[in-house]
Amino acid sequence: METILKTVDLTKKYDNRTVVDNLNIEIKKGEIFGLLGPNGAGKSTTMNMICNLIKPDFGSVEFMGMDFRKNKNKLSDKLGYIPQHLAIHGNLKAWENVELFTSLYGIKGAELKSRITESLEYVGLSERRNDYAKTFSGGMKRRLNIACAIGHHPELIIFDEPTVGIDPQSRNFILEKIRESNKNGATVIYTSHYMEEVEAICTRIAIMENGKVIASGTSEELKKLVSDDTNSITLEEVFLTLTGKKLRDM
Repeated sequence: METILKTVDLTKKYDNRTVVDNLNIEIKKGEIFGLLGPNGAGKSTTMNMICNLIKPDFGSVEFMGMDFRKNKNKLSDKLGYIPQHLAIHGNLKAWENVELFTSLYGIKGAELKSRITESLEYVGLSERRNDYAKTFSGGMKRRLNIACAIGHHPELIIFDEPTVGIDPQSRNFILEKIRESNKNGATVIYTSHYMEEVEAICTRIAIMENGKVIASGTSEELKKLVSDDTNSITLEEVFLTLTGKKLRDM
C-alpha cells in the first residue's frame, strides 16, 4: 500500500524537555490511523509539526513523497487539519467561517459558494448557516470546525481530539462522518484518548508515550502484546498496561 505521509526522526524540545523524540511513523494511503497517548505524550505537538504549524528541531515530514516544509505551496491544499482547540470565529456566521477558511486555498466565486453549501450539509449545519457561531452548542461548534477544514477537498485529514467535551450524539455523528470521509477516498489521522472511539474507527493504531511510539498495529495486534486471549481484554487495558496508571494531569 502506498505511503502518503511519514515522519523521519521528528524531534521537538521545549526548554530542556523533549516533547517529541525521534518520532518515525508511516501512514498508508486510504487508512484511518489512530494516534493514542496520555496527556503530554506529544500527540498535538506531532500534529502541529506535520501541519507545518511548528518547526521541528530535528527531522522531517514527508507528504506525498516530498519534504513538506520545502514544498509547502505545492502540498498545503492536499491537507486538512481539524485542531483540538476551535479555530472558528464566534462573531462570524457559519457560512462565513467556512468561506474564510476555504477561500485560503484560492477557491473563488461559484465554486466557493458550492463548497460552502457542501461542507455545511456534510456536517448537518445547513439550516444554521446564517447563525453566528457563538450561538452554537459545543457539538455544533465542533462540527463547524470540521466543515472549515474540508471545503478544499483534502486527501489527508487530521482530526486532533475532535470529540472533546461533546454529547454522545454529536460524538457519534462525527465518527460516522470520519468513516464517510474515508470511504470517499480521504486518508485520516485521528488522535484521541478515547479508546473506544479509536478502536471503533481506526484500521491501525500507534500508542505514544513521552514523545515516542511504544507500540503500533491493529487493535487485535496490540491486544496480543498483553494477552493471548484478545477477546477478554480491551484496548484501554492494553493502553494502561503499556503506559502505566500514573496520573498525567498533576
